[in-house]
Amino acid sequence: MTQNVRFGIGVPTATEGMMYPVPYAGIEQAVHIAVEAETLGYESVWGNDHVSTQSYVRREFQQPPSYFDPLSYLSYLAAVTSKIRLATCILVLPFRHPVLVAKQVATLDQLSGGRFVLGIGVGAYREEFEALWPERVLHRGDYVDESVKAIQLLLTERETSFSGNTMNFNNIESFPKAVQSPLPILSGGNSLGARRRAGRHCNGWLPACLTPDEYQDGLAEITSEAELNSRTLDNFENALQLAVSIASTHEAAVRRFRSSQVHAHLHSLSSSTLKGKLDGDLEGRNLVGTPDEIREKISIYSDAGVDTFAGLLFAVDTVEETLDSMAMFAEEVMGQ
Repeated sequence: MTQNVRFGIGVPTATEGMMYPVPYAGIEQAVHIAVEAETLGYESVWGNDHVSTQSYVRREFQQPPSYFDPLSYLSYLAAVTSKIRLATCILVLPFRHPVLVAKQVATLDQLSGGRFVLGIGVGAYREEFEALWPERVLHRGDYVDESVKAIQLLLTERETSFSGNTMNFNNIESFPKAVQSPLPILSGGNSLGARRRAGRHCNGWLPACLTPDEYQDGLAEITSEAELNSRTLDNFENALQLAVSIASTHEAAVRRFRSSQVHAHLHSLSSSTLKGKLDGDLEGRNLVGTPDEIREKISIYSDAGVDTFAGLLFAVDTVEETLDSMAMFAEEVMGQ
């Protein structure tokens, strides 16, 4: 039932105050979770990206959360792991210039021996972008579209110049290239723009908290978009990020999920990533239940086209509980 799908862990690069309480994990614990994920047989780890504390997090917690740079963190993981894929879920491209991103991801892919995956998006919190660039007026979707095209050129061409509506650069020679060709770039997000970006430019799609029917409909749109742009979606990765609350009874799993910081975080996305998705059945949009129930949900999602359960976030409050849930999921869901 789970043999044909891949499972990845969401690692705590920037999860304190959002998916988990403050404090949650220091850098040593964040690394330990990733190393343990490889030991338990998870296929990938996925780090998120934030540069400043969101307003709602500042209101809820007196202590500032620790946000680690995902690319630096994953570079360190490259040296202490051997086979697990190292991915971003997601890297917020409007924070960065694409020439710099191309250099960073090629280096990371070199360091890891071709294990890096670049999940990208516009970012869920406009306030972070406005804090970083207070004077800059920018359509983030257009910037991400042009950034993806620029990065792909920088990773393949000897000399690259780019002229667009949101950026321009000339005669860049960026070496070495990534080990992987192409380096996989996944379009993160639930929006129409994210789906169009996936069909036009990317090597995969990475939304969050969709139902199987919604996911299947999204893939159909992406396929149509690819056909309109004369693309074939060879080696296209159909990924999905979900929360996990696993317990021996359904009732215990629901109680744990509803009382978790992950649950509160998902509600914070009601006007952005999950706009129109918080329909009262948040448990149904995530992997909440007993091992048998979760395996059944995974089978339904797999039938809808999902091949990678990326960046799984466990509905718990401590690192110790995270490790316990990771082990239970690995043994009783992945191992079956």
